[in-house]
Amino acid sequence: MPTSRLVRAFEAFASLVLAVLLLLTIPSMALADEQSFALGSVVNAGLDTGYSESNEIKESDPHFGWQLGSFNVKGFTSVQRGGESATFLKTVGDKVSLEFELSQDINRLNGNPLLTIANDENGYDQGMQIEKSSPGFGRGTLIVRKTDYQNNYSEPQVYNDYLAGVAAGANTQVDLFEEGDYEVVLDYEIKNDVHKVGGFLFVPEASIFPDYSNYTIRFKFSVRNGNTMPFLFDAQSGSELTNESVAPDGFVIDLARSRYLNVNVKREVLTGKSFDVRSNAPAKDGDRYTDEGIYTIFTENTSTGQTTEKTIYVGSDPSLKAYAAAGYSTTQIEEAVNQGAAINDDGSITRRNQTDSSEQALSSDSSSASTAKSAGFNMPLLLLSAVLIVLAVIILVKRRFARTVTPFESQSTISIEGDSARFDADNDKDDK
Repeated sequence: MPTSRLVRAFEAFASLVLAVLLLLTIPSMALADEQSFALGSVVNAGLDTGYSESNEIKESDPHFGWQLGSFNVKGFTSVQRGGESATFLKTVGDKVSLEFELSQDINRLNGNPLLTIANDENGYDQGMQIEKSSPGFGRGTLIVRKTDYQNNYSEPQVYNDYLAGVAAGANTQVDLFEEGDYEVVLDYEIKNDVHKVGGFLFVPEASIFPDYSNYTIRFKFSVRNGNTMPFLFDAQSGSELTNESVAPDGFVIDLARSRYLNVNVKREVLTGKSFDVRSNAPAKDGDRYTDEGIYTIFTENTSTGQTTEKTIYVGSDPSLKAYAAAGYSTTQIEEAVNQGAAINDDGSITRRNQTDSSEQALSSDSSSASTAKSAGFNMPLLLLSAVLIVLAVIILVKRRFARTVTPFESQSTISIEGDSARFDADNDKDDK
């Protein structure tokens, strides 16, 4: 029927509009786990020198023209490069990890059966202070060392015989990383069987005087929280405070493990018509502030250059509440008090022996004196509202046509047993 076709056409159009709106609400930014950043390059580290040398790989070097594998950092939101170092910024939900992908068959390097990863029985690392041990370095040793925010070196994590447990083409996760500075080293020795004898008649082939070379991949990187906001909590109730909150009992700073933020706290008090700075000093995680006054908390993220500023009012002074909560200027407060006005618990000011209109006029003046805050449109919220409106229209249209079409179809014919007479519902309605 025409009405049914109309309903189906409208549903198809509405579905198309809904799909477009949903696509517009999907963020265009890449997910953190899709990010990948390669680090490290190989150098010739000499032979039996504790992998301390850093020699260029020349054409005569057996390692010339091919790579053993690659290290990749993943799970971050953004990266900042500075010379040979990189800083990875993480946000809520990010899990920064280091992965190694082996590109070669360690028993046939670069497709050459004469080149293999050797078992370095006397290996040690001079830079990382890893001594010789009885099992040695084996077929490649991976070392990871962290430096924390207090510049303390952690004990290096040493993975001996690392390459023997990694399959060619495999992508192996090394570790997960929180904030800090990291050094990563992969030491390995290559055996080159360039001198062989035998291999004819009944004489088996044997390697004599093979050549050995040490190689290392070294790099550093840092992990930082990308957030620049400190969390402020009421010292008494423990509830979180927002900007321009009043905390009668003081507040506590919580940096949420963001150890590399620079935080400075300035305290001011109201003295007549002006402010007097009583303290202005750096702050750290867990610091508590209970002295009465107006506090400005300034936070800087040195990795991103972003800053955040928050204001908290501490104390129960009525003048402070009038300034903080109601938005009166210091001049208005002083003039009103001198004229006998009363400051209420919520910070509002009531003049004595004055009409309500006078009190209202004071409130209006104070509102105009306060700083106006602009409110921008929230595009995702508007799109979501549009989606809900489309859904509501679909439901209303379907219900309306259901009420009008279904009775017509159910009563369009009337059957009479015996003579099988049929009458149109419209004619029957007309006769009535």
